[in-house]
Amino acid sequence: MRRIGALAMLALLALLLLHTAAASYRVTDINTTVVLNSNNTTAQVNEVINVYVSNNSYSQYNKNRVALNLTLSDWQSIIGPDLVQYIDNPEYGLYGFKFFPGPLIKQPENYTAGLLMSYYVKNVTSVKNIAPRVFLYTFNPSVLNFEHAASGEVLPNDTTFTVVLPKNARIDSVYPTPDYPPSLVLNGYANVTKVSWNDGEPLANFKLTYQTEQSLQNEVGSFFSDIYHELGVFTYVLAILMIVAFLVYVYMRASH
Repeated sequence: MRRIGALAMLALLALLLLHTAAASYRVTDINTTVVLNSNNTTAQVNEVINVYVSNNSYSQYNKNRVALNLTLSDWQSIIGPDLVQYIDNPEYGLYGFKFFPGPLIKQPENYTAGLLMSYYVKNVTSVKNIAPRVFLYTFNPSVLNFEHAASGEVLPNDTTFTVVLPKNARIDSVYPTPDYPPSLVLNGYANVTKVSWNDGEPLANFKLTYQTEQSLQNEVGSFFSDIYHELGVFTYVLAILMIVAFLVYVYMRASH
């Protein structure tokens, strides 16, 4: 009886292993988009990992999708090592992490699904005030977390890396030359709102700098905000009263 029980257990284990082997997930392409913040050096990162799902994995994927206790590590063990954060600042980490496994889409012989990761990373750029109300931002290449080849960072195959610039930003310099928009129509990067690189692009010497110009209204608002945070509410109110008194004095002088 013990031998029969052992054989039954072995048979059950073999069936489970066979089912696991038949289950198949394969990453087909990856799209990493970095949306740069217009007010600070933080960026929002959106990653879409498109995966092939075999027919045998259809049921299991749906179960995993609605499970509330699965962590990112669990999904990494299910999908594979391509399910990682491709933008990361080791010194500051990331925050606001969200993970959305998308619905299955039926194909002729299998299924596909899109897995979305969204998170924020600090100090993706550094900033320098180079003129009144003009700021120069420099992308920090150390936050890139793609493949590490002998020559340095490189974009994996079937991967797109996109940087979305803040509104009204103007590119100063960029390397390597973006795959999008095409270099022949860049016109000195005028009116370019985003740049993209495709699979296989070496990023070892990646560089992106751009300028933004702060409006006078925002500059005044930042001035009062800095006073409030640095000196407290009393000094903040006192500064406003002094400015109002000065404006009244100038008006009274002009009216006489």
